[in-house]
Amino acid sequence: MADNARAKRLADLIREVVAQKLQRGIKDPRLGSHITITDTRVTGDLREATVFYTVYGGDEERAAAAAGLESAKGILRSEVGRAAGVKFTPTLAFVADALPDTAKNIEDLLDRARQSDAKVREASAGAAYAGGADPYRKPEDDEEADETDDAAE
Repeated sequence: MADNARAKRLADLIREVVAQKLQRGIKDPRLGSHITITDTRVTGDLREATVFYTVYGGDEERAAAAAGLESAKGILRSEVGRAAGVKFTPTLAFVADALPDTAKNIEDLLDRARQSDAKVREASAGAAYAGGADPYRKPEDDEEADETDDAAE
């Protein structure tokens, strides 16, 4: 079992090697400059590596990039093995990173909340308080009420 620092260093190396090879070494048109390697994680025994990536474009570009990465997996693994110099080169698994979609979803929700807040602000612009500006009872008010009750008796 390797230590976490070694797994982290290997993950960083894999991320750099894969990104560099995708940028310069692979001639597959599906793997253009629109792929970004966002993160890499290696298991504790250094046998498996998960490479997270994002693709700039629509669903067709994402599907094409996934197919291109799957076909280039062997070349990328051999390049990682050359660069890492470890006894066993980890197997590579490519996973589309959900972070951009999640961020877009959060931004959409925040925009809807801002619009809702603006509607509430507009509706309350000319409104007055239902029970007065200060709805809480004060000791002075209680004394005045007692005095009026005493005067009525």
